Amino acid sequence: MADLLGAVPSAALVIDVRTAVRAANATAHALLNGAGHLSSLFTPACRAQFAAALLSASASGEAQHGLELEREDGKIWMMGSLAPCPDDGDLFVVTLSDITSLKNRLATCEASEDRWHSALVGSSSGVWEYRADLDQWYCSDIWRQMRGIGPDEPIPSETDAWLERIHPEDRERVAHCVDRQIAGDPDYMTFDYRELHRDGHYIWIECRGACVERRADGRPLRISGTDTDITARKQTEERLTHLSRRLKVALEVSRVGVFEADFDLGTSDWDDGMFALYGVERKEEVKIGGLWESMLHPEDREHVFGEVQRHVANLLPFSDEYRVILRDGSTHYIRSRTLPFIDSDGHRKMIGANWDVTGDVVLHRELERAKTLAEARNEELEEAKARIEHIALHDYLTDLPNRRYLDQMLDRIVADCDERGQGLAALHIDLDRFKQVNDTLGHNAGDQMLRHAARVLRDAMHHNGDFVARIGGDEFVFLTAYDGDDDALAVMAERLIAELRRPIVFEGHECRAGASIGIALERDGNIDARQLLLNADIALYHAKNAGRNRYEFFCRDRRHQMVTAHRLADDLLRALEKDEFVPHYQFQFCARSLDVVGTEALARWQHPERGLLAPAEFLAVAEEIGVVAQIDGLLLQKAVADAARWRAEGLRVPKVSVNVSTRRLHDPHLTQKLAALSFEPGSVSFELLESIFLDESDEQARANLAHIRKLGIGVEIDDFGTGHASIVSLLRIGPDSLKIDRELVRGVARSPEQRRLVGSIIDIGRSLNVKIVAEGVETRDQVRVLAKLGCDVLQGYGLAKPMGMEDTFAFLRAESWRAA
Repeated sequence: MADLLGAVPSAALVIDVRTAVRAANATAHALLNGAGHLSSLFTPACRAQFAAALLSASASGEAQHGLELEREDGKIWMMGSLAPCPDDGDLFVVTLSDITSLKNRLATCEASEDRWHSALVGSSSGVWEYRADLDQWYCSDIWRQMRGIGPDEPIPSETDAWLERIHPEDRERVAHCVDRQIAGDPDYMTFDYRELHRDGHYIWIECRGACVERRADGRPLRISGTDTDITARKQTEERLTHLSRRLKVALEVSRVGVFEADFDLGTSDWDDGMFALYGVERKEEVKIGGLWESMLHPEDREHVFGEVQRHVANLLPFSDEYRVILRDGSTHYIRSRTLPFIDSDGHRKMIGANWDVTGDVVLHRELERAKTLAEARNEELEEAKARIEHIALHDYLTDLPNRRYLDQMLDRIVADCDERGQGLAALHIDLDRFKQVNDTLGHNAGDQMLRHAARVLRDAMHHNGDFVARIGGDEFVFLTAYDGDDDALAVMAERLIAELRRPIVFEGHECRAGASIGIALERDGNIDARQLLLNADIALYHAKNAGRNRYEFFCRDRRHQMVTAHRLADDLLRALEKDEFVPHYQFQFCARSLDVVGTEALARWQHPERGLLAPAEFLAVAEEIGVVAQIDGLLLQKAVADAARWRAEGLRVPKVSVNVSTRRLHDPHLTQKLAALSFEPGSVSFELLESIFLDESDEQARANLAHIRKLGIGVEIDDFGTGHASIVSLLRIGPDSLKIDRELVRGVARSPEQRRLVGSIIDIGRSLNVKIVAEGVETRDQVRVLAKLGCDVLQGYGLAKPMGMEDTFAFLRAESWRAA
């Protein structure tokens, strides 16, 4: 300890809670001048403050405090840094820096109100200030010097540029601290971090700062603070921590060898005990991959290397036992205890202890042999009994507990959770696409997939009390204690989904299946395990409906949602029977002349109790029960009839566009249904979502598209720019028009980037001889810009809102959109 204190350039000493000096460096001895207690140098007020600082350091791990010392030549001020000794929490390491000069300058500053001049002269800290109204930084010479920046060099004002110089491990924390510091949070007035010096090394900076002036609206106006180089202090703490690690391992055992290895440099440092343990001379070179590895027993090398690699990679302490062959040919058993860590330079290191346990191993083997002989007569009977019980309670294919075993264990699992004061979580896991694997590759492939799933779930059992069962088919249940951490369960579910999604190879084929997971929780007390399993099943249902390969937590209103969805499904079927779906029309206009060039028929449900409902109210349930195609068909029939009414009234609406769902596009009877309608070629257009994918093998959809074109029905791509359509897909489908999504149109009047993007889409359409329709047009500026860009057709609230059929006649005759 004395050597470490001697390395500190300022006064450094070790004291106990009564401030008695236990050790000190030369600078500290000169300061103490023979005093045995540090507090004897303090003023009365300072003694109480220092006692409070000791309590703070004991609780939080570190404290700093200004100290007023009385000496024969007068009072001096010191800055004290306190930290508990790593090996003894009752002792504290104190470093003292003379800040008397700084105190005097600060006093002068307060008297003269010359803040900057006094703070900079003779200060050991770098001063900085940012003026938001001027977007101007001030940084003192010392602030620059501690970073190696010249006095005339410009300082980047961008936060991102500054953060690039922060150590990667500190960046996120520093950004958070700065935000809290500006917000006025007293807990973030001071924080430390590592910053890259101009010479290429990192220095430790202690930042003290605050927002000292704000605008009338509360936003920061002036932010000031100081930075102090605390690299020396941090290095001292690192050396003390380093010493603590070595002492901790060495003192746990006797007659041991202690080593330290640096994996980045490939070096290894042995003490005398290690050389004696392995019977080699002290002068022999020891490095990673050399002496020690050559002495490992050949049968143990793979295991030992694997353990070292795994634990070092994850920085996990571990114990191991292995054989070594010494130079005299004798085999010895070595037990090791090892602690991997990363030092302050970022090097991966490992410190550990070895001791010879050959005698213990021999004795243990003799005892095991005697025990084996004593139990031999009963072993076969016990094994047979265990096999029978295991077969009765386990799944024959995966060897996981079956539903019967799960039912037997539920009450015991609940009792264990109650005893530990924990809740219980149930994960209901169902494999996605399992039926396709069975149908395409056979049941043997399905069995292999189930065994793979069992291995993944079994490997996930990390806690005492975890329980996994296969409850039938491709369904599994995972029970685990729940301590209120939903995030941990979410991470676990994501990991399980990722592992279950990995392919397995069966007879040269890659078999893939995903997984959907429903999660239900009971926090504590009166756990109804069977209801918990039912809730997990409900959550699984929602996970599958939400797209599979995902997880969902059970919510208390899930049953209500299911009942509501079921009722809505019944209402939808009734609505189809009673013809309650009606079209509302949003007209489309020529971008240059503003003449009506068409209209889009939008689905509305005239609900007898809830009034007029938009698709957002019913579309999800309609898709779930498979009636979207029927709604599309009804809307098409009514749109064709309404178009005939407009013509009869002498109103020109050249075209009606109707949305077509994926299911309707794949309807094998679509051609017969269209043949029953009477319309003029070119007067009807089908809108397809950009996300609809047509591959080369999709014969039904391709045949329907070809027939649609023969009937003179146009094809439009809706919401273009939000999906995944490629140029090749556009060429294959050959649409008549593309509808630019409203999200791209919204900023076209004020954003050059948006204008360029929309212009690029228009250019693509022009090159493919495809008309461009802009939807979501809401302002006259958008109308003007889109027309100038060469857009063909405009649609949006700025020209016409969706309206019922009876309202369209007056709207078309008045032509009010022209005067808007």
